[in-house]
Amino acid sequence: MHLRTYYPTVVLSDIHLGTQHSKTEEVTRFLKSINCDRLILNGDIIDGWHLQKSGFSKWKAKHTDFFKVIMKMMEKFGTQVIYVRGNHDDFLDNLAPLDFYNIQIVKDCIYETHGKRYFVTHGDVFDTVTTKMKWLAKLGDTGYTFLLWLNKIYNARRIKQGKPYFSLSQSIKNKVKSAVSYVSDFEKELATLAKAKKCDGVICGHIHHPANTYYDGIHYLNSGDWVETLSALTEDEKGNWSIRYFDGALMPEEELEKKGTEQITIAS
Repeated sequence: MHLRTYYPTVVLSDIHLGTQHSKTEEVTRFLKSINCDRLILNGDIIDGWHLQKSGFSKWKAKHTDFFKVIMKMMEKFGTQVIYVRGNHDDFLDNLAPLDFYNIQIVKDCIYETHGKRYFVTHGDVFDTVTTKMKWLAKLGDTGYTFLLWLNKIYNARRIKQGKPYFSLSQSIKNKVKSAVSYVSDFEKELATLAKAKKCDGVICGHIHHPANTYYDGIHYLNSGDWVETLSALTEDEKGNWSIRYFDGALMPEEELEKKGTEQITIAS
């Protein structure tokens, strides 16, 4: 019998179910391997933008399986699910706040753990392009989708050559000065907001850039995504947080560093 790994709290974000680039099977495998008291789905779990544009024929059985696994976790382990709406699943605005059985749907919330308070938000509230100029954000989303398609073609060739997976899209973004500046500004702004709310830290997603760091004493945590980085945040029983990356299973960040962040093997 396979033993599940226990974490008091797990945070996932930016899965983008309904898109061809979502690593749905990988994130579902991860959920089948764990047991947690609390699962925070921190926005952009369902990609409503893409489904609205492409039609619900893009919704596959594997996307439904993801939610079936979560329902089994709720039933068998009593897992509490907190679903924070993101910009791509903003259709949830019509439901939030909702508290039913073991599920909460919220726009944001405060998570208290081990004497600390964390502000939980997807993070798009600070993206003025997303909140005030949605048409421009969707145009940018189209470019990002193309970049992911190019990434898929590039890695198919690498696999044939016996080379490891390489995130071309992440590499390009990390070299674009404006993108690097945006990430830095985003992190600092989120930390500032958490401080204003008298919290010790902030837990977010949105920018597909996992992080576990501090800004002016505020703990900044970003759960990354399941499109490129395949990452999650986990909290242990002492309240310590870690970023974990998928490599057939989830690896601690320190183990990933030994392999190199650009050599993540995506399991088929």
